[in-house]
Amino acid sequence: MFVTNPFSILAETVPSIVMQGFVVLMVLLIVAGTLLDIIHKKNVKYFFENAKKAKKNATKELTTGERIAVVSKTIAYDIGTTSELGAGKRRIAHVLGMYGTILFWIGSVVMIFCYSAANAETPTIWPMIWHVGALMTILGGSWFWFFLRVDVYSEAQPWYRIIKADLFVLALIATSLTGFIWSYLQSLNLEGRWDANLFLVLFVVSNLVLFGGVYWSKFAHMFYKPGAAIQKNLAEADGSRDNLPPPADAPEQFGLGIKREQPKHY
Repeated sequence: MFVTNPFSILAETVPSIVMQGFVVLMVLLIVAGTLLDIIHKKNVKYFFENAKKAKKNATKELTTGERIAVVSKTIAYDIGTTSELGAGKRRIAHVLGMYGTILFWIGSVVMIFCYSAANAETPTIWPMIWHVGALMTILGGSWFWFFLRVDVYSEAQPWYRIIKADLFVLALIATSLTGFIWSYLQSLNLEGRWDANLFLVLFVVSNLVLFGGVYWSKFAHMFYKPGAAIQKNLAEADGSRDNLPPPADAPEQFGLGIKREQPKHY
């Protein structure tokens, strides 16, 4: 199963052009949902206005090289390793889900656009990337959903409480899980299996929910967060500090009460 391209097998009944058109449709849904979210929340307008204020308060003019260095470090460290979450389970779960999703999506695009013909020979690396990415997403997403969610861990909410913001992570887990199960059932190569077709339908529906629900979920958050991290680090470098006062010279002092329990309130 791990070295078999499931889309190549699917091409025996579904034309490659249909699968490719579906991927294009998902991309268009992302663009449309993100644009609607930008218009509704005015995030980009806020970033530009905040950048103008920061420029006026800057104490240092950054060179092009310094800007590139800050942006590169932010992408490689803050974004690439989700450093803002600190060391611990929450960061590991996010990294697993993030890189698993990236591998799953890249594998899907390559196999569908390059090796989805019924007679195509797919290099084994791409099915392996696709399946491993799916497992990483399932593990990271499930770990986050059942054990690490803020409202469950710190606010004593039941794990089955679902709100609109949960649409993204649930659809992400569902997409990887149904795709993985569909690939497994299809690899059995048994005639007349209804369950493989069932999970194919669930895989398609979960993708529609994931990419079609961008406007209502936290999907667009993935595009804003890197921009916010870059702007924050640039503000630290040029001295504007996002219009915040500099840190105090005096050492931080807390009462003994802070030692009574591990911090878990967000």
